[in-house]
Amino acid sequence: MSDWDTSNIPDQSGRTFIVTGANSGLGAVTARALAGAGAQVIMACRNEVKARGVADRIGPNATVRRLDLADLASVRDFADSIESADVLVNNAGVMAVPLRRTADGFEMQIGTNYLGHFALTGLLLDKIRDRVVTLSSGAHALGRIDLTDLNWERRGYQRWAAYGQSKLADLMFAYELQRRLTANGSAKLSLAAHPGYAATDLQGHTESFQDTFLAIGNKLFAQSAEMGALPTLYAATAEVEPGGYYGPTGLRGLRGHPGRSGSTSASRDEVTARRLWELSEQLTKVGYQFVRR
Repeated sequence: MSDWDTSNIPDQSGRTFIVTGANSGLGAVTARALAGAGAQVIMACRNEVKARGVADRIGPNATVRRLDLADLASVRDFADSIESADVLVNNAGVMAVPLRRTADGFEMQIGTNYLGHFALTGLLLDKIRDRVVTLSSGAHALGRIDLTDLNWERRGYQRWAAYGQSKLADLMFAYELQRRLTANGSAKLSLAAHPGYAATDLQGHTESFQDTFLAIGNKLFAQSAEMGALPTLYAATAEVEPGGYYGPTGLRGLRGHPGRSGSTSASRDEVTARRLWELSEQLTKVGYQFVRR
């Protein structure tokens, strides 16, 4: 596994993958690699124009459908359009943006990165044959789940703390989903992945002076998006352990080829994970149904 790359992806002919946020960055790289391995890839994107440009370069194995994770009506419409798929890759996200709200009133980062994907996975779960891969981040270590103010309605907004909370929520969701799948006798898998420090467009949308420093960091220290996507591709296609978390194995998880990744004790807090799940069902009005298959 130490030098695993796209050449190790098994033949994916006959399989269908849904990749959210596949119009740029890690998502575009992921979609391209999966299509190159023979898969049919549904690119679930808010920016359809940009996504179609990427799909045209990938070729006939890629199709585009509109999905705005910051709008639960769009999430439902997208889920209704899907008949079945083998793998769902919850990749899309925003990072350290100014305080703003989704169409449903959620803080934008928890709403897009976590609640939108929570709702999407719940609506699609009985249509997914194999596994769900959810993108987290090393920034989950900066996060704290505040169940009394998940959407920053009473706290003073801190963009990086909000990002950390959303990525911690993603990781806790991936772990909790696997626990629930296992408890219900399902053979489906829930995995998590993170890209380490990878150069993507994600770092350029803080709408602050930080964009300049992040751009410099991308040039000097970050690995490529192609390397950053490897943990996702590994989790999505390789033989993996149920509930595994995968990321780069070099330089303290910042770069390198994919392997098992450690996570904080907070991410393994099963009591908080259950409470977060219950709150998420209330907020999104999406209840999960587990089918044994």
